[in-house]
Amino acid sequence: MASASTSKYNSHSLENESIKRTSRDGVNRDLTEAVPRLAGETLITDKEVIYICPFNGPIKGRVYITNYRLYLRSLETDSALILDVPLGVISRIEKMGGATSRGENSYGLDITCKPLFAFLNEEKFNVDGWTVYNPVEEYRRQGLPNHHWRITFINKCYELCDTYPALLVVPYRATDDDLRRVATFRSRNRIPVLSWIHPENKTVIVRCSQPLVGMSGKRNKDDEKYLDVIRETNKQISKLTIYDARPSVNAVANKATGGGYESDDAYHNAELFFLDIHNIHVMRESLKKVRDIVYPNVEESHWLSSLESTHWLEHIKLVLTGAIQVADRVSSGKSSVLVHCSDGWDRTAQLTSLAMLMLDSFYRSIEGFEILVQKEWISFGHKFASRIGHGDKNHTDTDRSPIFLQFVDCVWQMSKQFPTAFEFNEQFLIIILDHLYSCRFGTFLFNCESARERQKVTERTVSLWSLINSNKEKFKNPFYTKEINRVLYPVASMRHLELWVNYYIRWNPRIKQQQPNPVEQRYMELLALRDEYIKRLEELQLANSAKLSDPPTSPSSPSQMVPHVQTHF
Repeated sequence: MASASTSKYNSHSLENESIKRTSRDGVNRDLTEAVPRLAGETLITDKEVIYICPFNGPIKGRVYITNYRLYLRSLETDSALILDVPLGVISRIEKMGGATSRGENSYGLDITCKPLFAFLNEEKFNVDGWTVYNPVEEYRRQGLPNHHWRITFINKCYELCDTYPALLVVPYRATDDDLRRVATFRSRNRIPVLSWIHPENKTVIVRCSQPLVGMSGKRNKDDEKYLDVIRETNKQISKLTIYDARPSVNAVANKATGGGYESDDAYHNAELFFLDIHNIHVMRESLKKVRDIVYPNVEESHWLSSLESTHWLEHIKLVLTGAIQVADRVSSGKSSVLVHCSDGWDRTAQLTSLAMLMLDSFYRSIEGFEILVQKEWISFGHKFASRIGHGDKNHTDTDRSPIFLQFVDCVWQMSKQFPTAFEFNEQFLIIILDHLYSCRFGTFLFNCESARERQKVTERTVSLWSLINSNKEKFKNPFYTKEINRVLYPVASMRHLELWVNYYIRWNPRIKQQQPNPVEQRYMELLALRDEYIKRLEELQLANSAKLSDPPTSPSSPSQMVPHVQTHF
């Protein structure tokens, strides 16, 4: 959400201007503090410019361009403006201006993003974030495999489905040959596979893509039988519930392109519900409208009507409502659930991950949430490269869409309604979104697991979880109360949803930045004070124990008169 600016250039080099040093946080800085730099970050050029600020008018400054960021610092003493923008978040550069009547050239910046910085990043952390998610360990935590579900490596070379992970959990009674036949009837070969199993009633959440029914209403006996096998993994249920994330009219329209949905005629033991969540194009346009109403000006007099016109919160409501339905069906033990949209990598990921977050308290911890993102989004092939546009200069690409941002927004809405249920705080969610776009880490690069293996992402880049897990205290919610088996049912009503101001409007200087919650801040201070008292108490007790263990020098030795210290701590 950067404004257009006009720049005047005078060549000048940072390398000749200052002497560099390394700060305690590992970021290279020069002695004049011109620009911060990460390990592996190098300066490409720097120029004096005139920045046309949408809030304060023209500001003279110097812009530095590295292989990771665009950094502008004002040179005027009465303005402390700093812009620090990773190149990965720049969606468009427009050339502005031209030759003046006096023969001077005055052009705007013309920037072409270089190769992804993640492959040049040389940062070191004391935690390896790539070890956070191990699919075998995660399925074992869920009690899998068991008598009804097995782990298959049929996709270990990504031959069955190139956008699925190598390891899949499928019904025990389904053979690998059955899976191959089912794959021919599912879009992109994305067959129904298990995401989560309830620890008590054993109902499951299964994800996949749409069936290839087409206009002729094709059927596939193997696919029909396979869904029946999924239903029969739990003898207590009579029907399998299918949640199609799309509006019904869209599902019908998809028949024209060879897609479709599960009809009652073909799937006798299943019931189908449409969740009316719109496609990636609608979501992209909705977020554009949000951007337009928050930058550069927020018109207070028409704020509510402007916000309503974006329909952003309505979309958040529909996604949350769908996830609640999935979670409730599984938690109640009424039936197992199969979730899909068109290709099973956008709305499907939103619904399965949010439902799992509601059902399983493990995913509400910092590590658990990282595993949830790695599993349901990264491993199962959400198209991050296409949706975000990493390294792609085509800003008009129709594949761009804020699907993952929308998911994180839903998580933030839940955290507002359940302030003690999540181990992580708001800053945790914001830093994930910031680095979704920054290209500083390899976590969100490429569209699927097979592409990441080909590019050796885990060997050549740093994981975002390395940054977060090396300083977990910064991202912890002080009010977190660990509760096992508590299911969260957020209220998906427009009256209870709100725009995430600390994310969407944080860069606008005319909006007063939200200060840290005073209650939360005071609670953190009390926790720190408690820790200090406990430490001092332990030191006194150790000193006292040492005195009591010394042989008495006289009957009235002072050491014998020191009582054992006890407190309620």
